Amino acid sequence: MDLNDIYTEVIVEHSRSVKNKRVIENPDLVLEGINPSCGDEIKIAVKISNGIIQDAAFTGSGCAISLASASIMTDMMHGKTLKEAQELISIFLGMIKREITDDALLEILGEAIVLKNISNMPARVKCAVLAWHTLQEAIRQEIE
Repeated sequence: MDLNDIYTEVIVEHSRSVKNKRVIENPDLVLEGINPSCGDEIKIAVKISNGIIQDAAFTGSGCAISLASASIMTDMMHGKTLKEAQELISIFLGMIKREITDDALLEILGEAIVLKNISNMPARVKCAVLAWHTLQEAIRQEIE
């Protein structure tokens, strides 16, 4: 099994998983993101306690890449401060835009690195970044 097969397997697994696709009761941050070009709609919800993300989840519908990206992102945000979450989002978006290519730096993204090659498919980039941009905006609104 080559690396692309492993990446595809992780994307399919996350797109079908319901672990992070759920409603959070009384979330502290909630924001919906919509990709009008393909119809993906993702609502991100986050529970924060003492400045640390205690829980993150999403609801909505979209393509496999959009759902997998949302699942991977919400999974990795558990236990992070809002500042750490912003840094991870920035690194992920830099990876997708091909601005960050240093594999050592990208290791911090964990499973999200499986979405790296989406940058080779311009029509799918918006799908991959939808959840990340949505959380980024929710955090920005919270901080301001």
